[in-house]
Amino acid sequence: MRIRNLLLIGYMAIGFLLIAGVAAPANLAPSPQAAKDADRETDPLVLKKLEWFQDVKFGLMMHWGPYSQWGVVESWSICSEDEPWCRRSIPDYVEYKRRYEALPKTFNPVKFDPAVWAKAARYAGMRYVVHTTKHHDGFAMFDTKQTEYRITGPDVPFAKNPRANIVKEIFEAFRKEGFGTGAYFSKPDWHSPDYWAPDWATPDRNVNYDTAKYPERWKKFQDFTYNQIQELMTGYGPVDILWLDGGWVRPYPPLPAEFRGLLKQPYNQDIDMPRIAAMARGQHPGLIIVDRTVTGRYENYRTPEQEVPEKPLPYIWETCMTMGNSWSYVPNDKYKSPNRLIHLLVDIVSKGGNFLLNVGPNADGELPAESLNRLRDIGDWMKVNGEAIYKTRPVAPYKEAKTCFTSLADGTVYAIYLAEEDEVAPPATIQLYSHAPAAGAKISMLGVPGGLRWEKTGKGVLIHVPEAARKTPPGRHAWTFKIPAA
Repeated sequence: MRIRNLLLIGYMAIGFLLIAGVAAPANLAPSPQAAKDADRETDPLVLKKLEWFQDVKFGLMMHWGPYSQWGVVESWSICSEDEPWCRRSIPDYVEYKRRYEALPKTFNPVKFDPAVWAKAARYAGMRYVVHTTKHHDGFAMFDTKQTEYRITGPDVPFAKNPRANIVKEIFEAFRKEGFGTGAYFSKPDWHSPDYWAPDWATPDRNVNYDTAKYPERWKKFQDFTYNQIQELMTGYGPVDILWLDGGWVRPYPPLPAEFRGLLKQPYNQDIDMPRIAAMARGQHPGLIIVDRTVTGRYENYRTPEQEVPEKPLPYIWETCMTMGNSWSYVPNDKYKSPNRLIHLLVDIVSKGGNFLLNVGPNADGELPAESLNRLRDIGDWMKVNGEAIYKTRPVAPYKEAKTCFTSLADGTVYAIYLAEEDEVAPPATIQLYSHAPAAGAKISMLGVPGGLRWEKTGKGVLIHVPEAARKTPPGRHAWTFKIPAA
């Protein structure tokens, strides 16, 4: 019994490591180096697109669907897991789910105008968009032929609108503003009878039947998923990013069958990513694929959610975060202040990441007025300081006290001083300890004409801020000092 328990613990640890993307011992899994080599992206077109991605830095995400009518969390309230984001307004789960799934019959966002969204995002300094083409509830915001549960469905009032194919309208509007486009797509589909089969109860987010026992049914779901993604890849213009959510839809880790019941993923949910990726990149060479949280060949960059890492990460990454508290529209949501949002952008970029900022449109098809105000405030700051954001890379020590650093390929360093909420003017001096220009070089402050007086202090520099710049600073929230390469 003791040996069995030790084996069980060992296999559990191996399974956890494999799920987390860490290699298991050599006798049970490929060596770390072999796994790393197998996962490394080598396609030169994908690598080129990833360089573009790291240059643009700032993107807009939108969670939007019929659930916006209720102002509830997207999809999760029809999942029977007992989690804070799954709370329902009525205790009768069956009745609640019936009403939720009927929401498309009243969804008619007649004020939908994606050109307004694209212009607001462009002013804010955003350069790519990721839109929810389908969330976990299975409702497609595009004209799929695989199901009638779609925005162009026969019982959806908005289907008669000339802008009914929402994903197409959004992508076209944002491309006109020079944006890269990203298609968020949920791998799990809680409306599909081949994922949540009506034959059995749905205890959690996972497929509710044994895919090994019913392989024909699972194959139907694989084909359904493939066909929907193929539609997005062939009928919606150039796509730069395929952003796949629902990381529990993944192959089983290589554990003995007797131990698989211990995993949170009760059944093998291999969606056949090689097939999907080959098709998608056949249509869009160089396509970035983000198979979230699965790790491996089809997660070209990683996506920490609602958090900023404490330090730079050794891979390409993007923080996805809500402007308010909710991913989808909620009345009277509490939005982060302009100061907080700008500081998040600077902090993320200084650590080498991208910032994907989410706003949820309302049921009428409009972005909330307060979110538009935030985008304008960010844009005002970016007009002055954008050169310290775009095409930059991290440079040690990344941050000193209230100052973050970014750098250009030519060695130029930007020192971005983060102001407090009530700090309306920069201090008289800025002390940097780790960066200094060559003798006679010109340090400047973005938005302020001419050079600044400075003096070398050890390995650093003391920068004197002109009185005129303190009386009339170039904007608020953060001020940037440009240090030429030494």
